[in-house]
Amino acid sequence: MRTVVITGASSGLGSEAALELSRRGWQVAVVGRHEARTHAVAARVGGVPFTADFDELDQVRSLADQLLARFPRIDALASNAGGLVPQRARTVDGFDLGFQRNVLAGALLTELLLPRLRAARGRVIATASVVNRLGGLRLDDLDFARRRLGGSWRRYGAAKLATILYARSLAERTGLESYAFHPGYVRSSFGAESPSARVFIALTSSMQISADAGAAPLVHLVDTPELGVPNGTYFDGLNPFGQTHPSAGDARLAEDLWHAIADRIGVPVSTADR
Repeated sequence: MRTVVITGASSGLGSEAALELSRRGWQVAVVGRHEARTHAVAARVGGVPFTADFDELDQVRSLADQLLARFPRIDALASNAGGLVPQRARTVDGFDLGFQRNVLAGALLTELLLPRLRAARGRVIATASVVNRLGGLRLDDLDFARRRLGGSWRRYGAAKLATILYARSLAERTGLESYAFHPGYVRSSFGAESPSARVFIALTSSMQISADAGAAPLVHLVDTPELGVPNGTYFDGLNPFGQTHPSAGDARLAEDLWHAIADRIGVPVSTADR
């Protein structure tokens, strides 16, 4: 049986993807922040629950240890946790809350699971966003300490641009299949902590799609044996080669960003030969 780890799976498109992949015969590790919801989703899909708060990197490290102990084979990782963070805040690790929640924690989990994923010739799928096109990534200010947040949308866009660049870096460094995607404008609890986001979401409710529709690209990217596109491709929904910020194709920026991420999460920059 193939095994997929899905983070951010206690609600929304993550839980819907868990349900559909379970129906297709996958063993699902359901990872969420809220224990009760995570266990409820795992019970619903016949999966295995794991609780971790990505605002603390030690919890991510503990999660990786638990996953490695539980699953001798991991075929796919769906890095789906994240969200819009309206306030300026630092984590216990000393990093910007938005950047850690959307980028650093997922990268750390990926790197810790990497040997097992590579052994299975597995695949990593990262949930990004069309909002990446608003992002301006500055390696000297990844934490947005010296820039305006722009209602937090600029910071969120920069984090999702970083997600796309990290996915491409992972593909280039390791040869492991690695893709990022925009799920669409999904009806969910996204932006619930942000007053501006709540207003925008209320005004545009007719444009939103259901969580199961948003999960469809994730399920497709996990479950389709041959995607027929270059490794590292960014998808807009089910469509490859989605529009991105111009710097998303900058190979040097992707490499430099990886170095900056590796330094923050405490993993070596070098990788084994492909």
